[in-house]
Amino acid sequence: MTSQSTASLGQTEEEPKPDIHFPEDFVWGVATASFQIEGATTEDGRGPSIWDTFCATPGKVENGDTGDPACDHYHRYRDDVALMRDLGVGAYRFSIAWPRIQPEGKGKPLEAGLDFYDRLVDCVLEAGIDPWPTLYHWDLPQALEDEGGWPNRDTAKRFADYAEIVYSRLGDRITHWNTLNEPWCSAFLGYASGVHAPGRREPAAALAAAHHLMLGHGLAANAIRELGRQAGHAPKVGIVHNQTTVRPYTDSEADRDAARRIDALRNRIFTEPLVKGRYPEDLLADVSGISDYGFVKDGDLEIISTPLDMMGVNFYNPSWVSGNRENGGSDRLPSEDYSPSVGSEHVVDVDPGLPVTAMGWPIDASGMYDTLTRLANDYPGLTLYVTENGAAFDDKVVDGAVHDTERIAYLDAHLRAVHAAIEAGVPLKGYFAWSLLDNFEWALGYGKRFGIVHVDYESQVRTVKDSGLWYSRVVRAGGIVGQQ
Repeated sequence: MTSQSTASLGQTEEEPKPDIHFPEDFVWGVATASFQIEGATTEDGRGPSIWDTFCATPGKVENGDTGDPACDHYHRYRDDVALMRDLGVGAYRFSIAWPRIQPEGKGKPLEAGLDFYDRLVDCVLEAGIDPWPTLYHWDLPQALEDEGGWPNRDTAKRFADYAEIVYSRLGDRITHWNTLNEPWCSAFLGYASGVHAPGRREPAAALAAAHHLMLGHGLAANAIRELGRQAGHAPKVGIVHNQTTVRPYTDSEADRDAARRIDALRNRIFTEPLVKGRYPEDLLADVSGISDYGFVKDGDLEIISTPLDMMGVNFYNPSWVSGNRENGGSDRLPSEDYSPSVGSEHVVDVDPGLPVTAMGWPIDASGMYDTLTRLANDYPGLTLYVTENGAAFDDKVVDGAVHDTERIAYLDAHLRAVHAAIEAGVPLKGYFAWSLLDNFEWALGYGKRFGIVHVDYESQVRTVKDSGLWYSRVVRAGGIVGQQ
């Protein structure tokens, strides 16, 4: 339920015309992730994921928060889909929980899990919304982690098997598929810095995990396309990458080299193999003391570089780095995010002194433009979608409303940057706001709110924020109305 009439979200009789128009076929969507919203972590046979284990480990997640009940989306999905319908969005990017389909990460699928996503997809379609599933948004079955996790090559094969199972059930109704969400986070936050599940601090394992994640992507993409061909379908398959713009703090040689190193570890370690079928030579040199990349087998890069129908781009903020430790690190921008023990030992993050979100992330929409235009220039012809963009602020419900003007300003500025990129020739086809709902924010628990819809976690009441109303007007108008 919501604390306001959903009729208030509808288009008024005389909507103002937008000052900035997006293409007629532009996809307007919202995004969520299974572990962050579903709850019901032990219902209907679902097995434990690495995030269930991580949450249960004292000191890993703020306030001892867990993924249950989160937003209770598992039981309330119909209400949430109704919210999306009333907002007017045309697409819903959600993720499928692998442990709901295969509790052990392998073997016979669990019908109850497949049935849930069957019902969800049908509900989304009935609302006139296009479903955009992501097969993996970080909730690896714990049983596979017990066998080595993503550093273990076999996990990539198990992922392809899982992809086949899901596509076989849902592929008749879904066109757009993403394999992985932000493999950088899975590999480096999970296996190097240890700030995300499974909480390991093993630099060599992180590099192997990054490779096997992409191998899993390629195997899954090929499996989906083959099943689609057999069924007479033409699925579009992509991957979601948290590409960003890495800027040297000064023009010094040390700072420029620091930016190069982080760009290799954050961006090119994924884009080069995915699009060009090779690893950057400077990356291999940077990490040569950690790994000889012996986990790369003959044929791997050909599989990884199977053509992408699209690439999703998750963007939140640019980064500033320095190779001079006298410039200091930033408490708000922890250097462990870059896993400094993985080829970037001498790099520090620098606070640029800009306004920040509640996450401490600097607000600079020019980074969105730079990221998108760079991808278009470096990889011509690659179709792009912004699959996540948003901001956390300290939202409060006051008299039944949430007046989140800072989020509106953030979204407005970034959508203007998206539009400028399109005008510059970037083949960008859609935008998904992160997130539909306030939710479980990983190691930060429930303390950070990204949603355009507020969630009271005690009562589960949803309240559409002012940003949600603003985004609904943008979606309905097909562009931005007025100056921010």
